[in-house]
This record gives sequence, C-alpha cells and structure tokens, in this order.
Amino acid sequence: MLTAEKNGIVDRITGVAERATAGTDIEIVEVQLRGGGKARLLRVYIDKPGGVTHGDCELVSERLGKRLDEEDIVPGDSYTLEVSSPGVERNLLKPRDFQRVVGQKIRLALQEPIQGRKHLEGKLAQIAADALELEIAPGDLVHIPFEQVQKAKLKFEW
Repeated sequence: MLTAEKNGIVDRITGVAERATAGTDIEIVEVQLRGGGKARLLRVYIDKPGGVTHGDCELVSERLGKRLDEEDIVPGDSYTLEVSSPGVERNLLKPRDFQRVVGQKIRLALQEPIQGRKHLEGKLAQIAADALELEIAPGDLVHIPFEQVQKAKLKFEW
C-alpha cells in the first residue's frame, strides 16, 4: 500500500476513533496500521487524565471495532485491532502531547544537528506555537523549532 493511501486510511480511522470516544474523556493519541493480508494490525493508542484502564481499552475496542466494520474502512479481508495506552515512554506527536509533559524529561531526535547533536535529552521547560525550550543541563536552555523534531519521546524516570 502506498504511503499516501495508507496515511489517508489512517486519517479516516482516526476520525472514526475520535467519534467512537465522543462523550468520554478518552483521547486518541496515535493510530498505526501495519502489515497486510491476514497479518494486518490496527493499533490504537488512547489516553485520558488519570491514566487508561483496561475497561477504557475494552470500551474503545468495542465501539471502534463496530464502527470500522460498519464503514468497511480497513482494507483486506481481516485485521487485528489492538487498543492500549501509549505507555510511560510514549511518543510525543502533537502539540498537546508536549503541553501535557512540560516539566518532565524528554528525548528528541532532530532533523539537523543543534549544538552539534542530532539527539538531545532534557527537561521540557516550555513550548510555544512553533518551538520548544529544552533544559539539557541546569540553566542550559536550547531553543528547538518543531520543524526540526524528527521524533520525540517522554523519558521515564524512576
């Protein structure tokens, strides 16, 4: 499946998932469509204030599975639907993901080096519409435009 076509399908699934969680405080964090044929896997990550329960996953799985079957969005004869929490070292994809973790430690992979490094880790000090400030050492803030962020993850600390 071509990337643009796959992205279109993921966007449609995301829309259906958001409608399936309407009226709850559950948020769709990420939708992934992997594999093909009978090995097709649809993975949906959810979150909510206070954390995700097993019951939340069941609710979204039931509602979403029913809607996806009715609308026949997922290509192929069959697929496996997995609904889960994004975990403690979750990907940060949207501005609201970054906003939620201000003050916590994150790990970044960058498009181009900043201060000679393509990988940075530190406390997310603040975010703006177009950039974030990362404290890589006490008092050492680095300004990073969002367009430079290739990948971002929350870094779990014990």
